[in-house]
Amino acid sequence: MALTDRKPRGVLRALLRAPIWLYRAHLGWVFRRRLLYLVHRGRRTGARREVVVEVVDFRPDLPEAVVVAAWGPNPDWYRNLQAAPAVEVRIGRDRWLNPEHRRLEPDETLRALRTYQRKHPRAWRRLAPLLGFPADPDDPRWPEVAATVKALAFRPR
Repeated sequence: MALTDRKPRGVLRALLRAPIWLYRAHLGWVFRRRLLYLVHRGRRTGARREVVVEVVDFRPDLPEAVVVAAWGPNPDWYRNLQAAPAVEVRIGRDRWLNPEHRRLEPDETLRALRTYQRKHPRAWRRLAPLLGFPADPDDPRWPEVAATVKALAFRPR
């Protein structure tokens, strides 16, 4: 079983949630455009939920930030966004209230993952095996893998 096949617990969960406190303290700029703070509503309770996810691709011309759902086949935040739209997104110094979001098509996901691989080769070498992604950009399995990845793009409304 891969590390990302289930929700993080214990110390790992605490470490992964630590950036939330920096975003709450208006210090999200320290992450530049590498991490995205997402506020959403629980699909059953309607309670406010927060998560920080890594940005796979950021297009400043639109602007649009692409993230990938990891930590299990259907992370809570991803399922919550299927039930109700995001409340807020912060990325770097930007804050988008009630942002738009859309699921990426497999070809767009493939492009975003390859962009991440090119921009962050060291991080890719560590993360790709954990996520089950091919390390080699020329691997023929890429389109098949990209079709199974749940990628979302956020942009201001």
